[in-house]
Amino acid sequence: MFSRGRTGILTIAAILSAISLLGQQKGQWVPGQMGLNAGVVPDPGFTYMNMAINYSSDQLNDANGNAVGGVTGNYSFWLDENLFFYVPSQKFLGGHFASYAAVNFANGSVTASGPFGLPQFGLNAGGLGLTDTMVVPVVLAWQMDRLDFNVQEGFAAPTGRYTAGASNNTGSGYWGNHVMTGTTAYLTKNKGTSASLFTDWEVHSTKSGTDITPGQAFSIEWGLGQVLPLDKEFHKLLQFGVIGYDQWQVSGNRGTYSLPSGAIASASGVPYYSVHAIGLQANFIVPRKGLNFFFKYEAEYMAKARPEGRTFTFGLSWTLRAPKA
Repeated sequence: MFSRGRTGILTIAAILSAISLLGQQKGQWVPGQMGLNAGVVPDPGFTYMNMAINYSSDQLNDANGNAVGGVTGNYSFWLDENLFFYVPSQKFLGGHFASYAAVNFANGSVTASGPFGLPQFGLNAGGLGLTDTMVVPVVLAWQMDRLDFNVQEGFAAPTGRYTAGASNNTGSGYWGNHVMTGTTAYLTKNKGTSASLFTDWEVHSTKSGTDITPGQAFSIEWGLGQVLPLDKEFHKLLQFGVIGYDQWQVSGNRGTYSLPSGAIASASGVPYYSVHAIGLQANFIVPRKGLNFFFKYEAEYMAKARPEGRTFTFGLSWTLRAPKA
């Protein structure tokens, strides 16, 4: 998340491909990163953000959204994102041009037992280290009276450790192309009340060491927020609101994988996954210093062909404006 002089905040993502579930190829986008103010980019200058994401679940759902019987265990990961963002002062096509990259570290684990019959279950697995890197060379952002909007084109590079069949992978093992948009509409004249929507469409390459190409995924994150000044000079601001995320697999997996029995199965037969969550976000903003501190909690209320759990996100951003405000 990035703070601006007018209290805007943008949380831009990185990625984690955590340990695979039921042979499933999850999307690279980790939901829970955006929330409020998705359409706003930082002021011109350099911005650094550190964002920690924790996901945990002790329930695995089938393709109908029901908990799989006879399964016990837990699935969790930590993702630490280090994002570096540059916005030049010159405008382009009436808006701002920007670029950013996110260097990320992951710590994931899965412990499970039960009648899975597919790879990575009935055992302990986990990984710690550098995960995949998100690079977004093109961000175009426009600021209007009652609307902030941006479009982004980027890619996820498989820089994390990955070996097909290994239980300590920290990366996805495949490239991803991400086309993203962010929109923030101001519902009041003073811009204190806002509604935001973020979208990401991701397309994937073939997974290293296999012939599997994970299906495409579409994610949205939304938020409805309110800003309250904590002093008369508006030097300290509190923003809070309701947020949520939704993610769907929108095309089938391609390729084959081996069952423990030695049989070969088609990846296209793996059910499409989806997940939906709702929660709360709070931001403490110090506009003059370019600082923003944020916390989010989102509970998943529906999931299909994947775990159903909860996401905590917290961190800070700092903008060094150039020129100074």
